Amino acid sequence: MEHRHSHDQPRSLTGSAVQATLHCLTGCAIGEVLGMVLATALGWGNAASIAVSVALAFLFGYALTIRPVLRAGVGLRRAAGVAFAGDTVSIGTMEIVDNAFILLVPGALAAGLADGLFWWSLALSLVIAFVLTVPVNRWLIARGRGHALMHELHAH
Repeated sequence: MEHRHSHDQPRSLTGSAVQATLHCLTGCAIGEVLGMVLATALGWGNAASIAVSVALAFLFGYALTIRPVLRAGVGLRRAAGVAFAGDTVSIGTMEIVDNAFILLVPGALAAGLADGLFWWSLALSLVIAFVLTVPVNRWLIARGRGHALMHELHAH
């Protein structure tokens, strides 16, 4: 039985990390897409585009965490603290990776909303960020941090 448990644990841990990263990806994607669309439509420069996208990614990421925690009966102050503690490293990792990729793709930030380069570079940046954030979330969860803090609070 012990031998079997040791094989099941990594899959369970990895599955939890994938779920946590998918959760993070949802908030990040909403914020990134909205931020890039707004900045592009308004003709903002690269720095403003990245700043608004990152801010919105954190806002939507935290909001997606806080909502179910509040439904579980946790007060707003504690729910915000749980979201901050549980999501900051994950969202931060995802934002660093996806924005670094966008910056490396020639012309991606200057591409218009009707340009395929805008959309494929944004989509691919999020996929790469997801892949590189899963191990970060796995490491956090294994140590009782990150999304591990929220599992007992989420309403199912």
